[in-house]
Amino acid sequence: MDVPYITIQQTGAKMPAIGAGTFGSDHVNHDDMAQSVKTALKLGYRNIDCARVYANEKEIGKVLKASAIKRDELWITSKLWNDMHGKKNVGISLRQTLNDLQLDYLDLFLVHWPFPNFHPPMCDVTSRNPDARPYIHEEFMETWRAMEDLVDQGLVRHIGTSNMSKAKLELLLATCRIRPIANEMELHPCFQQPELLSYVKQEGIIPIGFSPLGSPNRPERDTTETDAIDMEHPAVLAVAKTHNIHPAAICIKWARANGIVPIPQSTKERNLKSNLESIMSDPLTLMEVAMLKEADCNSRLIKGQVFLWEEAKNWAELWDEDGLIRVPERYRR
Repeated sequence: MDVPYITIQQTGAKMPAIGAGTFGSDHVNHDDMAQSVKTALKLGYRNIDCARVYANEKEIGKVLKASAIKRDELWITSKLWNDMHGKKNVGISLRQTLNDLQLDYLDLFLVHWPFPNFHPPMCDVTSRNPDARPYIHEEFMETWRAMEDLVDQGLVRHIGTSNMSKAKLELLLATCRIRPIANEMELHPCFQQPELLSYVKQEGIIPIGFSPLGSPNRPERDTTETDAIDMEHPAVLAVAKTHNIHPAAICIKWARANGIVPIPQSTKERNLKSNLESIMSDPLTLMEVAMLKEADCNSRLIKGQVFLWEEAKNWAELWDEDGLIRVPERYRR
């Protein structure tokens, strides 16, 4: 299958319009995830979304090394984990990722979260890092400057952000030397983030959508009783019935119709194939896209509670929902 591409304004490079996610959600072992990448490449995927914290880059690297696909036909993304923020750590982390993935460069390197708070693997929702900090722009820019240096060195072709709010992106765009070419963010019919989505697109930033199907296999720590289920929403079901396809395919088509690069994750070949086919044929009509706006109920699934700092009241403070970045006095320089 010939996957469609999105052209990056800043460089003219082309990013495949769908990727294969590799987050195992604490329940897919590393070898199974590597096998999923192997299957995805066989089916025609050329965009693989990795991250250091997923702890499976070594296994994925073996698959990439053994593949007969030319390197310049692949788009490989990885991410800087929260425990490696700071000028001295960024290059160290990137070189370890390159070594594990057995690559000479990354097509895209993202800052995974905009603050240096991290949690132990497979922790529950009550886990808190006693050293957790809010977003402090000066500290984030130290990390971003190191990301820019990696572009200068040719170790990464592009850099970007993940889990950023509009308020944080506005600060970054006002002070960076190299602009982010992408922002990876939660996007699915029940969580459409119209204001942020519109903003990143206006700024020439590609929205990469994680949890595009509503993340039914997300970690328990990110699951609450009030979460919407995209593939059961009446609007999604109605459009799926019209097309005579599974609701999951409608979620992927919704992303494509809105200029989003979805990165669904599956270890099943039939699902990987269906996701790929969904991006390439039978697009939604303008009327169906309008219908699916009814599904948006602002149901954020990946809330990030484990990244909260001491003074934070709840997870909403991570996302600057009122447009304000709140930094307690003791963190100000």
